[in-house]
Amino acid sequence: MSVVVVHPDARTLAQATAARLLLHLIDAQSLHRPVHAVLTGGTIGIRLLADAATSPLLDAVDWTGVHIWWGDERFLPTGHADRNETQARNALLDGLPLPPENVHAVPAADAPGISSPDDAAAAYAAALAAQAVGTDGGATSDDAGPAVPPFDLVLLGVGPDGHVASLFPGQDAVTVVDRTAVGVHGAPKPPPERVSLTLPAIEAAQEVWLVVAGAEKADAVARALGGAPVTDTPAAGAHGRHRTMWLLDAAAAG
Repeated sequence: MSVVVVHPDARTLAQATAARLLLHLIDAQSLHRPVHAVLTGGTIGIRLLADAATSPLLDAVDWTGVHIWWGDERFLPTGHADRNETQARNALLDGLPLPPENVHAVPAADAPGISSPDDAAAAYAAALAAQAVGTDGGATSDDAGPAVPPFDLVLLGVGPDGHVASLFPGQDAVTVVDRTAVGVHGAPKPPPERVSLTLPAIEAAQEVWLVVAGAEKADAVARALGGAPVTDTPAAGAHGRHRTMWLLDAAAAG
């Protein structure tokens, strides 16, 4: 079952989700360490990170025990303004006492040994697997699921076409099940080259939150909640193991 929460506007949605994110990290840390969270980009995804940066709850999180990942990334050089990592660092991460080794960015287009989105995806999958089988409390990569860390939370945006991360309708990446990260070529929105978690990696998370604002997203939300085929509406396949939350503004819920 999916839980649907509707806020009156995008501003309130971002503020409420920022508070919800910080509370979730605080609660998770009361139960186990480390905590693994997967961030999203996009307008609302970066706005909620900026709101988190000014929240009174910010300092209640022990950031030294948090690991940060991304659901997808644009295959661009390090520091490029359009990279999700760059935007997240500017909005929140660079102001936190996060150990550098706890921030797991998708390899950039100019990283050593990286010449394609497929190279970056393979390197990211290796980083995910290293945390999955590490000695820091990570889950093992056996038959119980894909080789990923024990994600406490995956944040996702949803496009008007129903895409999540960089899994677009009708593209092969949507149906990939034998890898945790995949290179994306020919994406229908710029830049065309990207790296994305696959649906099995996303669905390994304890919770998945889909944060959506805008009337142009309402049809995609309706299709996903209505059980549309994943190949047509990838958001329909994004589910958490224990809970899936749709956090919407009133326009997206229309």
